[in-house]
Amino acid sequence: MISLETLSTLLSIGEGELIEELILVLLASPQLALFFEKFPRMKNALLRDLPRWKAEILENLKTTPVPEALEKEFALFQQYQTFSTAQFCQQLAPLLVELDSLQSPFTEQANALISHSESANLSQAQHTLFLQRWRLNLTLQTLTLNQQLLEQEREKLLAELQQRLAISGQLAPVLADDDEAAAGRLWDMSASKLQYGDYKLIVQYGDFLAQQPELLKLAEQLGRSREAKSVPSQDAPMESFHQLVHQPDNVPEEVSGLHQSDDVLRLLPPELATLGISELEIEFYRRLVEKRLLTYRLQGDAWHEKITQRPVTHQQHEDQPRGPFIVCVDTSGSMGGFNERCAKAFCLALLKVALADKRRCYIMLFAHDVVGYELTSDDGIAQAIRFLSQRFRGGTDLAACLDAVVKRMEGSLWQEADAVIVSDFIAQRLPETLIKTIKQRQIQQQQRFHAVAMSAHGKPGILRIFDHIWRFDTGLKSRLLRRWKR
Repeated sequence: MISLETLSTLLSIGEGELIEELILVLLASPQLALFFEKFPRMKNALLRDLPRWKAEILENLKTTPVPEALEKEFALFQQYQTFSTAQFCQQLAPLLVELDSLQSPFTEQANALISHSESANLSQAQHTLFLQRWRLNLTLQTLTLNQQLLEQEREKLLAELQQRLAISGQLAPVLADDDEAAAGRLWDMSASKLQYGDYKLIVQYGDFLAQQPELLKLAEQLGRSREAKSVPSQDAPMESFHQLVHQPDNVPEEVSGLHQSDDVLRLLPPELATLGISELEIEFYRRLVEKRLLTYRLQGDAWHEKITQRPVTHQQHEDQPRGPFIVCVDTSGSMGGFNERCAKAFCLALLKVALADKRRCYIMLFAHDVVGYELTSDDGIAQAIRFLSQRFRGGTDLAACLDAVVKRMEGSLWQEADAVIVSDFIAQRLPETLIKTIKQRQIQQQQRFHAVAMSAHGKPGILRIFDHIWRFDTGLKSRLLRRWKR
């Protein structure tokens, strides 16, 4: 059994041109034109998929078998092509019977060509014309099959595109905005099989996030928190460092208070009055000798250059690599209600940052067990929906969560990760061994641990182990203050 691609090749039919025409017609469809007008940054992401679509269509053509009747007719054509005119005339009657049994569209035309001949013997020209018309009929049948298959592929591709356009169009304002990199990754993730009711949950949390701009700002600050540092090089030579410092000077410039002294030029008027009273004159001189007269204090300030020695430093302006996010979300009962909505919305905000910066985002829910969701994988949208569907009703096992994070950060793909713990941090004290392990990773591996505190009542002993503490108090007073400021 031969494939449709093989038959097309034997009949010199250019399938590549047919596929190109199909893609051009598809891209010119009104649905895509309206979508690109509304989300222009999605166009480049869609165009990146064109080679894959062409390859898939071509693969389908390769694997699609030709109908048995057409395959037999083509085998007859190949056989009769090798006959001379005399042999062809001898086998003409069986050929007509065979074409009729195969219900070939060429049967009627073949009988018409034979009827124009005055005898059963065809001339060389008639023989050539018969074969040419037969080949043309086979080509037409093959083209019809190609068109039917391409039409099926077009309908299937259009259905896929409509679904992905709907998903991307709904989620772009939540996760991509005007960022082209984020739009491209969102388009890739939209290939998963989802219905509108599925990703409607993401849209709802996106609307909630828009009402809490402080959460989005907090996620952006956390994403940009890795900065370059200027570190003195080892065994660096010393250099002179000139610095202006503000120091008191003895040059009198302004009154700075009162004090006791023997400066008669700056005596206070009451002291001069005692000198004019004979009974107090001796007291005046006694206080003058003891330098206890009240006088004005005058002094001045001046800038002086101070020279110190310090080691030579080399400023490193390049950004440090931004690794993936490992986000741990507390699902205990105390994190329910408004806290739960804020925690999930904050994870969406981190996903948005991860899409824009081409980073990975892995979510871990911890209560009694630890459950993971990678939101930037190929099925990241489905993973995000499953994460947002979870309910926070368990206990708080922060130690198990941090232990799982440390183990994941041991892998080569996660060594540059930023661990983010979202919790109210109302939990049991952490084991000393775990605290020691985290401190070692912070110092030796330069791995960073962030705390996003959803409550003002978190235990300081737990929060002390984190590199950064980002606070978003979900208490009623803080919520009212944030709303009032907006």
